[in-house]
Amino acid sequence: MASVPYNFLLFFSLLFPLSAAQTSSRPKALVLRVKKDAPTLQHYSFLFQRTPSIPIKLTVDLGGKFIWVDCDNGFNSSTKTTVPCHSAECALSGTSACSSNGIDAFCVESSYNPIVKVSSTGDFSQDVVHIQSTDGKNPGKMVRVRKFLFTCAPTSLLNGLVRHSVGIAGLGRSKVAIPSLFSAAFGFPRKFALCLSSSTNAHVYGVVFLGDGPYVFLPGIDMSESLTYTPLILNPVSTAPSSSHNGPSADYFIGVKSIKVNGKVVPLNTSLLSIDGNGVGGTMISTVEPYTVLETSIYKAVVGAFVKALPKNVARVSPVSPFGACFSAKNIAPTRLGPSVPTIDLVFQNEKVVWSIYGTNSMVYVNDKVACLGFVDGGKKPATSIVIGGYQIEDNLFQFDLDNSRLGFSNTLNSRQTTCSNFNFTSTGNI
Repeated sequence: MASVPYNFLLFFSLLFPLSAAQTSSRPKALVLRVKKDAPTLQHYSFLFQRTPSIPIKLTVDLGGKFIWVDCDNGFNSSTKTTVPCHSAECALSGTSACSSNGIDAFCVESSYNPIVKVSSTGDFSQDVVHIQSTDGKNPGKMVRVRKFLFTCAPTSLLNGLVRHSVGIAGLGRSKVAIPSLFSAAFGFPRKFALCLSSSTNAHVYGVVFLGDGPYVFLPGIDMSESLTYTPLILNPVSTAPSSSHNGPSADYFIGVKSIKVNGKVVPLNTSLLSIDGNGVGGTMISTVEPYTVLETSIYKAVVGAFVKALPKNVARVSPVSPFGACFSAKNIAPTRLGPSVPTIDLVFQNEKVVWSIYGTNSMVYVNDKVACLGFVDGGKKPATSIVIGGYQIEDNLFQFDLDNSRLGFSNTLNSRQTTCSNFNFTSTGNI
């Protein structure tokens, strides 16, 4: 097990004292329920914040720099405080902006809404949060962090987010994002695992584990034991607007070297798969893009190879927005791994490190008669060549290991006869 770097914990010790935990012993991991919203296709979670404590609904942004919350509409808490300018907490965020009320100077951050691509500034603040602990098998007791950092944003920044959401839950590659702050508060490794459910049923949840495994899904399958690893790549240029923050991107990039369809390499301009000196190109994972977005030449090449590999009796039909390649569902047979269609492989550092996308994550049934390839044309000059979207990562488990800068991935849980909705939220173990 990787340990949290000593200097990382030392720096955070000023922010999160040992008394932060409500329990007598520190939890080894934490857990969040995550739901999929049918109208927006966004994934959201709840975190307990404020005094008195209330559940706040937040849209999950894998690449979000921090939590931001609407503080203009009904925010009431006796424990909320603003972060002083030039403080350790302010330095941790990386912002140099401050505001003043004429007496005191406060740290200011820029919040970003990735759905409508708009940003706004607000006070960098801190307040009490409560979250559920876990042993990786069952949910446990609630624990508390007294001064958890977040940014205030105006109500207008909520436009486009899932209904009743009051902000963004940022899981990004940042010192002030949810994984790093909870890691520092409780001293567990800077790791988290994301497992999004494909279901929009009101009683079905995906899960985020904060901390190391096990990550156990019914009927007793520990997915932390069967992960394949590839390096996380740091994009040195922010992928959020320049007004949001400078420095490296908080998004998670991985090194796709080639793409295969049914085992055959798709001819591509491979220079697009690398990040250039301006931060352009490469492959990013996103929870806010509902479907994978490909640069135009990559999109055309993948679609062409996919159509060529389909059985001849599967007819192509008129496209249904936002998709460009749709087919008659009449002759597409169902299997345990979804519709029987060509497998799309993302090949990483070598031929043995492959993320396979089967029909369950590649085909979208827009109605009973039409199934579309769930990839979208992103144009000729996108900032990122490949953005792997929510549909493609659902019912796959991904472990983001920030200490060792690597991504662990499971491939579809359907192949293990389980899903991301099979974490046992209904019983509580003795943790």
